[in-house]
Amino acid sequence: MRKRILLLVLLGTSAAQANTLYKCVDADGRMTYTNQMPAGAKSCEIIAQDKPVSTFSPPAPRPRQATPSDFPRVGGEQQKARDTDRRAILEQELANEQRNLEAAKKTLAEQENLILPEERIAGGGIQGGKREARIQSFRDKLQLHERNIESIRREIGNLK
Repeated sequence: MRKRILLLVLLGTSAAQANTLYKCVDADGRMTYTNQMPAGAKSCEIIAQDKPVSTFSPPAPRPRQATPSDFPRVGGEQQKARDTDRRAILEQELANEQRNLEAAKKTLAEQENLILPEERIAGGGIQGGKREARIQSFRDKLQLHERNIESIRREIGNLK
């Protein structure tokens, strides 16, 4: 009978601790709300003991700095010239990527039609695993060029 009472008391104590909410302040002054008493915590206080919660620490605020008065400014015409240069560079990169994409498509088609001697098995069949592994690198290159083209087009679309 004593063991049952002791067990119930211990269970009740651990359940109460699990439903306790602490507000702790660290050495830097940041507050943390948690349902677990941090080890070695000195400045924690109980603020609730009824609902379980998980730990949350707000991000530390960053001080805002004003722009220095001697910070270089860019005039409208100069910015327009920079934007024009940027557009020309992006369009040149787009043309290069489109050429690379066409070359990658051609290479992939050639590799898909090619069967290497080590990919053959006795009886005239093909080892699909080896062939697929070899061809996958060519597919990956093709997808890379497609993603690059998509990104460059998005950048061009974001220009003013």
